[in-house]
Amino acid sequence: MPRRIHILGASGTGTSTLARGLASALGSQAFDTDDFYWLPTDPPFTDKRPAADRLALMETMFLPRSDWLLSGSMTRWGDPVIPRLTHVIFLTMAAGPRLARLRRRERQRYGALIRAGGTRAGAFKGFLDWAMAYDDPDFAGRSRHQHEAWLFELTCPVIRLDAAMPPEDLLAAALDALDGDKGAL
Repeated sequence: MPRRIHILGASGTGTSTLARGLASALGSQAFDTDDFYWLPTDPPFTDKRPAADRLALMETMFLPRSDWLLSGSMTRWGDPVIPRLTHVIFLTMAAGPRLARLRRRERQRYGALIRAGGTRAGAFKGFLDWAMAYDDPDFAGRSRHQHEAWLFELTCPVIRLDAAMPPEDLLAAALDALDGDKGAL
């Protein structure tokens, strides 16, 4: 049976890592919303692609396929994709460890540029400030509150997992949850 799985959660919960692991285990392919949301720029993540163009690109790249995984957030702009979803996996994690993961990841990606100051250092601080606001119910950007409201509206199964576990355990838990949901497959 086809599986079209969307994996979302706060930045730093490991949605992309889990999507790649599941794609490998299920013989499918993983995609990330950032590749559709953002135009390719240097430095990255500065110019947004118009929503209609994001959806058109996704339609060209993978949406018609019977199996795929999509990591990241597409709340609001990705609503036309919802009817195609067979499952959603929502990853949660306490803010402290999640932000430590983000700091580590961003330093690995942009270490010298962050230490040198300038634009990349400012972008690093801005990104961390944005990511820290995820658990604030009054935050207007991507937030836990926004995700929970979006999840409430879904008719497909929603699997909730704690992303604090090691990646291999998280992958096993996701596979177990998907296998346990035979009726929806």
